[in-house]
Amino acid sequence: MKYRDFLQKIIYQMINPLIKGMIRIGITPNIITTTGLIGNMIAAGFFIYAALHNCDMPSVFWGGIIILLAGLFDMMDGRLARMRHMTSSFGALLDSTLDRYSEMVTLMGIVLIFTEHPDDCWFPMGIVTFTALLGSVMVSYVRARAEGLQIECKVGLMQRPERVVVTAITAILTGATENLWWLAGGMIIIAILANLTAFWRMAHCYKVLKNKNK
Repeated sequence: MKYRDFLQKIIYQMINPLIKGMIRIGITPNIITTTGLIGNMIAAGFFIYAALHNCDMPSVFWGGIIILLAGLFDMMDGRLARMRHMTSSFGALLDSTLDRYSEMVTLMGIVLIFTEHPDDCWFPMGIVTFTALLGSVMVSYVRARAEGLQIECKVGLMQRPERVVVTAITAILTGATENLWWLAGGMIIIAILANLTAFWRMAHCYKVLKNKNK
């Protein structure tokens, strides 16, 4: 069993009682998906506040906490849809679209933390974070295009769950230790591995299509 499948199984066991409670009161998967986006927008708000107030560390900390909680909603919507037998093409489209918005708004907030920092030496990290944002979007885009060509494309080291965890944990550590290098390190990791994953997926698709055309 892959490590992601193992962790997913554990998390599902933890959140299943909560999901059953949501089913009883009539909460739908689309409500969960939208709530996750709102959570990430609030996290971005904390990051923007931190950027405008000399890198306010408690705001960075709480932004990380909220991203982690919003990430659970990202898992719950799909689980809820399957348990209620409410899976739909539009639901999948909504989930994927709002996930992209969620990731972009939070990384935008982190870009501002670096670019608006009183110490100009952090400005390059804003560029690195923007590179992480580009890589994150391209990982999802390549998979979507591949699936349009009937190619399963889930290869790579830095898929969305990993990116969410790295962003959240490094933001929490930054706020707790008041050391911005934690967040900088997280953005460097995502910038490198997300873009590597995007090219990895393109190479995977090239091989699959080449074999189909033989």
